[in-house]
Amino acid sequence: MIGYVTLGTNMLEKATKFYDELFGVVGAGRVYEGDNFVAWSTGPSAPAVSVIRPYDGNDATVGNGVMVAIATDAPEKVDAMHAKALALGGADEGAPGPRQGGFYAGYFRDLDGNKLNAFYMVKG
Repeated sequence: MIGYVTLGTNMLEKATKFYDELFGVVGAGRVYEGDNFVAWSTGPSAPAVSVIRPYDGNDATVGNGVMVAIATDAPEKVDAMHAKALALGGADEGAPGPRQGGFYAGYFRDLDGNKLNAFYMVKG
């Protein structure tokens, strides 16, 4: 259902470096690059996450209550993405670990303050 998500940035070069390394943990790479927009995905038909300078020319701001959730195929990848985000200068919003209902997740913010999480649905 979701084709892509955009996150506003005021630091496109820093944001793209952050996400190049962060999304490398789950095998995603750049699928589109423009003057003001870069998108990453795990494949041509998979959803994408992108960073963009706002079209209206105003500063990007963080949406209150907005979060992007990145699906992984193992709890170790949740741990790795969370650790990578913090190593790249992101902020901790909740350490990786089990949550209610077999949901394993770690929460963090990127360099612009956008909130993301990496998650894994425990099977069985």
